[in-house]
Amino acid sequence: MSTRAEFDCIVIGAGVQGSFTAYQLAKSGKTTLLLEQFVLPHTRGSSHGQTRIIRKAYEQNFYCHMMEECYQLWAQLEKETGVELYRQTGHLVMGPEDSQSYQMIKSTLQRNKAPMVLLTKENFSQYAPHVNLSEGDAALLDVDGGLLYADRTLKTVQGQFVKLGGVIRDNEPVTDIKPGPVVTVSTPSGVYRAKGVVITAGPWANRVLAHTGLQLPLKVVKLNVCYWKEKVPGTYHLKNPFPCFSLTECQETKVLIYGFPSNEYPGLMKICFHAGKDTDPDQRDLQMDRSDIDILKTYIARCFPGLVPEPVVVESCMYTMTPDAHFVLDYHPDHGNIVIGAGFSGHGFKFGPIIGKILRDLILGEIPSHDLSHFKIRRFQEKTTSAL
Repeated sequence: MSTRAEFDCIVIGAGVQGSFTAYQLAKSGKTTLLLEQFVLPHTRGSSHGQTRIIRKAYEQNFYCHMMEECYQLWAQLEKETGVELYRQTGHLVMGPEDSQSYQMIKSTLQRNKAPMVLLTKENFSQYAPHVNLSEGDAALLDVDGGLLYADRTLKTVQGQFVKLGGVIRDNEPVTDIKPGPVVTVSTPSGVYRAKGVVITAGPWANRVLAHTGLQLPLKVVKLNVCYWKEKVPGTYHLKNPFPCFSLTECQETKVLIYGFPSNEYPGLMKICFHAGKDTDPDQRDLQMDRSDIDILKTYIARCFPGLVPEPVVVESCMYTMTPDAHFVLDYHPDHGNIVIGAGFSGHGFKFGPIIGKILRDLILGEIPSHDLSHFKIRRFQEKTTSAL
């Protein structure tokens, strides 16, 4: 079947960033098409699953600043829809007290006057019961942190987009993009034209960008999303209450480990490695590496005595990494009416509402509410040039 339609804007990729971008464009009165290669909802990308962490606990000031507005936008969407998307549990940060990462997170929270509790050996178990804090580690609680309901968020924001007159076409992979004053986007089912195009294609970003003559230094990795059984159901439940947590590094690894209170599956707690092995997004399930799980088993046996140190459920997710783990939020270097949101590096979900607003501002030629200098494409080109 061949269809032809004209829009003000086309957004390619209906993950969290694309869905929020399309929603923001529709709120601005723009006729908008949201294209998705898979049948919605799906579990093939980076935005699926029940939960994501929301936090201000970052080493960088600019992320903390973005989150201040982002919390407001999450609350605004909840009010608009009557749907709970955010659950405040607090976000426990642990790590070697003398490490740069832990100290930078603490300093950023203090500098930005974020609500925070510095934990001591005396009060640690009050905030994190049934957890063994490693010798030499310190801990703090980012009070406003918590969890986001991921699948529920996608369903909600896409629903709002459609209510505002937006059009979603799923099961339509992009087969061609012809840049120009009006951009033409082709799929197996139709040819669409728009004054502006936003590309938020997640792990497939470079495949879509190839149609525009651009490639970014993006690496796709597969994550093992692990769920661990409570020996006594409810021990680490969010109603207990138990917080979301992250460990900046531990004895077993320098890689960040993060986790959620049990809630998604009865009696199971999600704890994962914040890293993965390179993969092809279309052949993700052929990547069978489990070395991260072996490290997690040792860590959990040592620090979470209330869990059975063997995962009972292992799911898959993908990160699309940039070399510096910061996002790409920028114009296409050769086409000013194509905007790119990519490389969210496993920590972009919580920023969905503000990223949608930023990408909307860019494609409409408006000035974003945040400094985007850290997210420009030229930073990769500058590093390449300086290395020559």
